[in-house]
Amino acid sequence: MASKKREVQLQSVVNNQNLWDEMMLNKGLTVIDVYQAWCGPCKAVQPLFRKLKNELNEDEILHFVVNGKIVSKIQGANAPLINRKVTALIEEERKVVAGEIARPQYAEIPLGDLSDEEYGEAQYESAVEVYNMAIIKPDAVLRRKHIEVKEKITKEGFVIEAQDNMILPEEVVREFYIHIADQPDFEEFVFTMTNGLSCVLIISQGEDSEEEETLPQNEAEEEELKVLEEPHVRFASVTMKKRDSLQEYMDRQHMSDYCDVEDNVVMVSKFIDILFPAFKAMKSMNVQRTLALLHPDICEEVKDDVLDIIHNEGFTILMQRQMVLSEEDARSVCKIYENEDYFETLIGYMISNQSSILALRRENGVEYWKALIGPKTIEEAFASHPESLCVQFSSGNFPINQFYGSSSKEAAEKEIEHFFPPQRTLALIKPHVTHGERMEILKTIKEAGFELTLMKEMHLTPEHASKIYFKITGKEFYKNVLEVLSSGTSLVMALTKWNAVAEWRRMIGPVDPEEAKLLSPNSLRAKYGLDILRNAVHGASNLSEAEISINNVFTEDNTED
Repeated sequence: MASKKREVQLQSVVNNQNLWDEMMLNKGLTVIDVYQAWCGPCKAVQPLFRKLKNELNEDEILHFVVNGKIVSKIQGANAPLINRKVTALIEEERKVVAGEIARPQYAEIPLGDLSDEEYGEAQYESAVEVYNMAIIKPDAVLRRKHIEVKEKITKEGFVIEAQDNMILPEEVVREFYIHIADQPDFEEFVFTMTNGLSCVLIISQGEDSEEEETLPQNEAEEEELKVLEEPHVRFASVTMKKRDSLQEYMDRQHMSDYCDVEDNVVMVSKFIDILFPAFKAMKSMNVQRTLALLHPDICEEVKDDVLDIIHNEGFTILMQRQMVLSEEDARSVCKIYENEDYFETLIGYMISNQSSILALRRENGVEYWKALIGPKTIEEAFASHPESLCVQFSSGNFPINQFYGSSSKEAAEKEIEHFFPPQRTLALIKPHVTHGERMEILKTIKEAGFELTLMKEMHLTPEHASKIYFKITGKEFYKNVLEVLSSGTSLVMALTKWNAVAEWRRMIGPVDPEEAKLLSPNSLRAKYGLDILRNAVHGASNLSEAEISINNVFTEDNTED
């Protein structure tokens, strides 16, 4: 047990302004424990401070607010979080002192008491603006562990605000993992992280758990409650059950080996700006997707006029298709008319003619589209929304609105996935493509709306090549294909998108780059192909071939530990 003398050396009491001002001039990192007068110091945290002081052995730069500014604040006795935070800040301070990095510019963090009203506003702002970032490592993505991680995160009540599979920039990896930079295999780790596909998530806390009754556990706690129950203030015996932090949940679920979490507000904000540059603007504007459906009369006669209006109203058309609805789908989109005499006739009409279906995106997209199309019947629309699309494009076949829109943001996401189901295709970038050109192709893939689901850099031996080119292994020119593939490493990918096979084939262009330059000058083969064998990229020709190739290449990685 530490002696009284040791405790005095470990901690100092600051109880007036002069002592506070003097402490703020300390060099290095000062960790302070702030508490209400009646509570006293947190006994659960004192041993942690002692442990950190002894293990880090940094008397010159660790004093239990860097150079006069508070850089981090933790509320509550969260010992694991305090431990990680102090350790990370000390590593950063060591590098500053050694001249290896410039001192980071931190945003000021207020420490003073808040009024009840201000406290409520602060809680609200924190709930909508504070995020964690999680990185699921490349080897875990190859083994499909990211699917399991995401399912567990959402099941626990956390909200995945944004996600993407990406190759991480080196500067992000070095900064995100600065706490392990002194490990001997760190450079090898950086290489792995910057040459594989990581799954990056932006996660918010979501709602806390239900209320639970808090009862005294022993006589001391019961006595403490009596002390707190002053005549004019009584402390409630029902409290909110606080969910574990994301990191604590990861630890408890044994997911920390393949998923790492950053919870520092400043650092998360910085990483979001780098990796998800549009995220903050999209959140602040409440950009939403919605499903729009144009009934057969509109689809046949005035579709182009409607599309012009959609563009002029600020919508982005993400996907569109024409199709004849199934009876189930027709009954779903026409449900509000099911009590009308003409309902069955309407369903018969809908399942006999093509409708136009669109996935739209805009600020407040769901409500804006509903307001734009107007009420459910022409009569109501003329009375209350004479400028609506319902009135502008009213039809004599049925007295109804010829347009449909999703009822909510949640319904929109389900309906978009239903009408535009994701499809996978296999894509390959060949060895002669330079690193810079490869990065350009990957950027083009992202901009085209593909999700980079799986990726592996491979030297395609004849055995591996046959798993992808199995349709032409018996052809006379196959040996020339093998010769090209053996000249270096290829990047093999699984891409996901609605209608992915056809979309990727359209993007890559004709097999011969010279023909591609004439017929499809913006295609990948026209831009990066050299000749008919070194034509830069390859893609599966149909869905069956795509699934077989993907399973052949990536199944070996999908094994349990």
